[in-house]
Amino acid sequence: MSKGTQTTSVSIYENARIAVLLPCYNEGKAITHVIESFRNVIPTAQIIVIDNASKDDTAEKANDAGATVISETLPGKGNAVRRGFSEVEADIYVMADGDGTYDASALPELISRLVVERLDMVVGTRAEKEEAAYRSGHRMGNRLFNTVFAKLFGARFTDIFSGYRVFSRRFVKTFPAISTGFEIETEISVHAIMLRAPVAEIPTSYGARHEGTESKLRTYRDGARILSRILLFTATHKPFVFYGLIAAFLAVLSVILGLPLVFEYIETGLVERLPTAVLTVGIMLSAVLSFVTGAILSNTGIGQWEVKRLAYLLHSDPLETLRTEIAKEIKK
Repeated sequence: MSKGTQTTSVSIYENARIAVLLPCYNEGKAITHVIESFRNVIPTAQIIVIDNASKDDTAEKANDAGATVISETLPGKGNAVRRGFSEVEADIYVMADGDGTYDASALPELISRLVVERLDMVVGTRAEKEEAAYRSGHRMGNRLFNTVFAKLFGARFTDIFSGYRVFSRRFVKTFPAISTGFEIETEISVHAIMLRAPVAEIPTSYGARHEGTESKLRTYRDGARILSRILLFTATHKPFVFYGLIAAFLAVLSVILGLPLVFEYIETGLVERLPTAVLTVGIMLSAVLSFVTGAILSNTGIGQWEVKRLAYLLHSDPLETLRTEIAKEIKK
């Protein structure tokens, strides 16, 4: 991105409908600061706090700070994000957390990149500025899951768990949002890859949580949920890969069990271990069935993604005027 894009005046966004969505659960000690941070950067943005059944004064403080508050009683960040995406109407959507870890001052750069390059999503990847920003278990888990994700879906993202993202309207309004919890960012990344949407990443500062708040992410429990969700996304969106790997494993297992029986038959003309022979044949049949299942689901999935792509194309681009204004600003 050009240097001029990074220094675009925030006043240029006055005519664009920008919504900053902040899903929150018990963020009363940080939410006022977060709202003020984003408002100082882009004063005309609509700031929406999705209160996810908080037990503290998050909603009250958000109201006092001038934000619009939406109450979502179903627990889980995915439910909060789904509610915000479905109810809020805007041209540009910003998703961030209410704990103060993301750098609000980076928002104009994220939005300018989205608009100028005609993208559907820009991810603010997390560059730690404080050691306390990540627990060691979270850091290790992030690296592991990003590696697994890249192997399964392609290396288009380096930080699939970043909660700091900017979206186009057509991306938000064609995103199904099935996830209920912290795996929502993973689902967003999968959706962008499968839709082949134009995306980009920009490193942004990631600091420690606001004093007095604590992370809602549980390393092992939520890690297991995210891993299971990645596997589910693979089975759903890349069934040939998922079932093909199962078929390959079963076929190899069948061969390993069956080879001694073949050698025994060659030497003696008998198959003395009949149960093992039956098991070997059963495993190989399962491998064939798994392969066929993957092939059938893959063909069916192509039709589903064609429908999603057509729905995506039905949404017009409302940002042409803003794009022209930014281009003029860069030339100055």
